[in-house]
Amino acid sequence: MKNSYFHHSPFTTSKASITNMMDLHSYAEIILPLPLANTYTYIVPEQLKNQIVAGCLVLVPFGKNKKYTGVVAYLHQIPPQHTFEIKEIDAVENLQPVLRRPQLRFWEWISEYYLCKLGEVYKAALPSGFKLDEEHAYKPQIIPFIRLRKFYEEPENLYQAFDLVKKAKKQEQLLMTFIELSRTLSKGTEREVSKKELLSKIDLSSSVLDSLVEKQILEIYDKQISRFEQYEKEIKPSNLLNTFQQEAYRSIMLSLREKDVCLLHGVTSAGKTEIYIRMIEETLKLGRQALFLLPEIALTTQITHRLKKIFGDKLGVYHSKFSDNERVEIWNNLLNDEGYQVILGVRSSIFLPFRDLGLVIVDEEHEPSYKQQDPAPRYHARNAAIVLATMHGAKVVLGTATPSIESYYNAQIGKYGYVHLSKRFEEVELPEIIPVDIKELRRKKRMKSLFSPLLIEKMNGALQRSEQVILFQNRRGFAPMLSCVSCDWVPKCKECDVSLTYHKSKHHMSCHYCGKTYQIPKICPECSCEQFSDKGFGTEKVEEQISAIFPEVKTGRLDLDTVKTKNSHDHIILDFEKGNTRILIGTQMVSKGLDFGNVSLVGILNADNMMNFPDFRAHERAFQLMSQVSGRAGRRKERGTVILQTSNPEHPIIQSVVENDYEKMYQQQTEERLLFHYPPYYRIIDIILKHKKEETVRQLADKFAIILRKHLGDRVLGPDKPVIGRIQSLHIRKIMLKIEIAASLSTLRNIIEKSKEEIQMEPGFKSVILQFNVDPV
Repeated sequence: MKNSYFHHSPFTTSKASITNMMDLHSYAEIILPLPLANTYTYIVPEQLKNQIVAGCLVLVPFGKNKKYTGVVAYLHQIPPQHTFEIKEIDAVENLQPVLRRPQLRFWEWISEYYLCKLGEVYKAALPSGFKLDEEHAYKPQIIPFIRLRKFYEEPENLYQAFDLVKKAKKQEQLLMTFIELSRTLSKGTEREVSKKELLSKIDLSSSVLDSLVEKQILEIYDKQISRFEQYEKEIKPSNLLNTFQQEAYRSIMLSLREKDVCLLHGVTSAGKTEIYIRMIEETLKLGRQALFLLPEIALTTQITHRLKKIFGDKLGVYHSKFSDNERVEIWNNLLNDEGYQVILGVRSSIFLPFRDLGLVIVDEEHEPSYKQQDPAPRYHARNAAIVLATMHGAKVVLGTATPSIESYYNAQIGKYGYVHLSKRFEEVELPEIIPVDIKELRRKKRMKSLFSPLLIEKMNGALQRSEQVILFQNRRGFAPMLSCVSCDWVPKCKECDVSLTYHKSKHHMSCHYCGKTYQIPKICPECSCEQFSDKGFGTEKVEEQISAIFPEVKTGRLDLDTVKTKNSHDHIILDFEKGNTRILIGTQMVSKGLDFGNVSLVGILNADNMMNFPDFRAHERAFQLMSQVSGRAGRRKERGTVILQTSNPEHPIIQSVVENDYEKMYQQQTEERLLFHYPPYYRIIDIILKHKKEETVRQLADKFAIILRKHLGDRVLGPDKPVIGRIQSLHIRKIMLKIEIAASLSTLRNIIEKSKEEIQMEPGFKSVILQFNVDPV
């Protein structure tokens, strides 16, 4: 790797003065995994000069007693112009850099655009297993294998081995088992046999194997083995595209000749994945790599099975459920020029060391899961992926049935290409969406449970036909809150200003903001009443009532409470895919691109709680969620049905969902957003201040807003106390900036930095937590 892959020294000193400043030392600018804005200068020891290059990892001292693994940004011979001691680099991890072009430039863009520190980007980007200072540093997986001693590899000598063990029947049995395992391939060729495999095939202790080793018949050797499944070498060709897919594919390719980004607006079950696969195949023919982004880990289960059949060992999967060692292994594979050619992953995949990225696919591009919330950097993977693609000279396809308003706007003004795929695969009709007025049903006392009579009727019919059902409720737990039946007292989190969610199966209450759990109260602290009722409902309550109505039917639940472990989501999805589970109950996880051929009915149990959220994107999100989950119905041959339960069936968003009218929703929302200065016409930056004392954070937020208004005028709104005004014992205030899209980002950043420097001079500000969230979702 050449040093020119990375940015050069930013010093602007003249050539003559540089010559005067030159000393005997070489210096390295190091990025540390700390919330620090700049690189730090270290002396390169003479003995390490030939080992250290830009992009490699080094161990450096920092502060009095700490050591960190830093990334070498660049090397130079210009001594820093300060008086404090410059420390030396302690060690180099290895001789190979861990970064490729243009990763460091990409890190810098993330840092600048999202108003965060370069060290924060490093901490998010690089797997923890690379950091030498941490206990969980990468360890390759070493597995003991068994082989014959060289003498006994010859068939005529092998008889002598059996002569040596003929009186030891257990040794003879184990030796025979080894021979059978090692020669199971065709034409008598041998294969490697691990110690674990050998001992698992035969009911003998390892002491029998030790005896054969002592007799020098067998020997044990260690081998480094990948932690990942090795896919079948025999790959299958991709499916042929139908007429509509072919037309969409041609249109996308034509669009990408002129533009770098194309929005593929394809209805649910249109077969967008087959188009993606064709594009990846063409990219690989050019010797380039492809990145396939998904918003959720749960979605990787189905798509991995499809892609590995086509791309085999060319495919790598990357997400946060992997261990540190697994993530390092994928990273190292990509550093190899013969490594993975296709990566399927979630948002963190944008940081991987791609050799030559040619195509980026962002599936379900509208999903808020692409936005990193905490900690910094609070980047949006879709937007960042477009920038990354530009740095590689790659093309980007954004795919969805319900585009984000920003992406659709960019397509309308010609910034992005646009292709509309309006037909479902095999031309199956979009599902019939039937709104049900549950307010009226309750008034007439016809709602006996969480499910309307029509939904129960339709569920009965689907189950009798051996079809499957999905029920969608975008709240987990049993109920959002408990309350005293006498005085309406509600248990709240001690750390956060939020009611506690009741989890009946675990018999506790939990805060969904800080994660703290509490015991169920026995008496009300206000009035000593011993009775509590639950208010509202979550997926756990839905599951309980469904089990009571359909006791013979197997149900499954897909939410954050049921997918705690690495493979739990896989098991739930595969169980439903195989038909073992007949009814799947879930939160928004069930809405995201899952493909189940036998689902004929979807029930949306409470549409209203999605629309009543105090956020300018609430109606857009509600439309997307309801449309997406509706699209899970009838994806093969028969038209599906969706029962949409709402107290307000005449609401414009409900009508847009029922009519499958994205344009209608888009027009309504963009008219409002233009009027009130929201995206896509303005850029939003949230400035969050947190402190243990409410008065302190209130005063400092007020002063910070005054400073910002000196430069930005009425573009500054607030500070306001958010709906949840305290989380993890920290009081919160929010300042919102509404900035014109055409405004200079570098000028804006300078204004914010200067304002921050000014407010930092205020007494007590050092104890305030200050966060920036650019383009919040």
